[in-house]
Amino acid sequence: MNGVLDQQVTDRWAIYNGDCMDMLANIPDNSIHGTIYSPPFSGLYHYSSDDRDLSNTRSYQEFFEHYGFVIREKYRVTIPGRLSGVHAALVPTGNSGKDAYTDFPGDVIRAHQEAGWLFIARHVIWKEPLAVRNRTMAKNLAHRTICENAAFGGVAAADELLVFRKPGDTEPIAHPCGLVNGYAGGEPIPAELLKFRDYDGDQKLNRYSHWIWRRYASSVWDDVRLDRVLPFRDARDEDDEKHVHPLQLDVIERFLDLRTRPGERVLTPFMGVGSEVYSAVRMGRFGIGAELKPSYFQQALRNLAAVDDELPVVEAQLFEDAVL
Repeated sequence: MNGVLDQQVTDRWAIYNGDCMDMLANIPDNSIHGTIYSPPFSGLYHYSSDDRDLSNTRSYQEFFEHYGFVIREKYRVTIPGRLSGVHAALVPTGNSGKDAYTDFPGDVIRAHQEAGWLFIARHVIWKEPLAVRNRTMAKNLAHRTICENAAFGGVAAADELLVFRKPGDTEPIAHPCGLVNGYAGGEPIPAELLKFRDYDGDQKLNRYSHWIWRRYASSVWDDVRLDRVLPFRDARDEDDEKHVHPLQLDVIERFLDLRTRPGERVLTPFMGVGSEVYSAVRMGRFGIGAELKPSYFQQALRNLAAVDDELPVVEAQLFEDAVL
């Protein structure tokens, strides 16, 4: 494949060290069952010095001009009726204590709609305000700020998972016995419901699956385990400006469990250290990913090498840990 520095293709995944646009150009129309990923957050993170890196665009407008190519290629390769999950968050304009936010998720939604995608869901991932303050030292989250002038008081902005569907119909994403793979979250499933797992009778009576579905269908996800991520610290280069931060496995697993089926092809155009491919493979899907930065790609190789083990997660630096 042109432009690819390295690759690993197996019977369970195909990952490439290169520009995602080069990878996407080689994927047939209407062949991907689902996509999930975290794009570069324009104006907040700089992941590498590569001029093809979306985080290095010269302006917010230029970022969306280039990101639009990815959105349209993703649309082309996705099977009609299938879905894409995009992780996003509000982007602060600074850390003076009097700054505002840019509605990055809203602009991601509009960019997808302009490309023909249907916007169907927004899940917000709750964060505890004091914990965010202690990690980031954000001035607008200090209690002192609201004591002195609450006009400049801030919020612990949520992460968001935005879900889009390509118009059209295809084979249903059926769950004939409901959701059977357990629950990706911090709240334990009540013990009395476990007897309903794999229940193949009238699904109105499947209390196990109903319990999980009610939480996955919620617009607010308040028990995502923020520290349940893949190992990533070894992927940092000495000149990295920002912390690497993989998307939480709970978020990925919820999307994959609800929106895809075993054996299907799951794509991530911004692979990072491999979280989405790793989760797809662990859940019986075929994972496909591209990553521009060699150190991230090498960490993805290490993470996938342990895909059949109980790979330990690490306590992550949250996105707010970046120097704002």
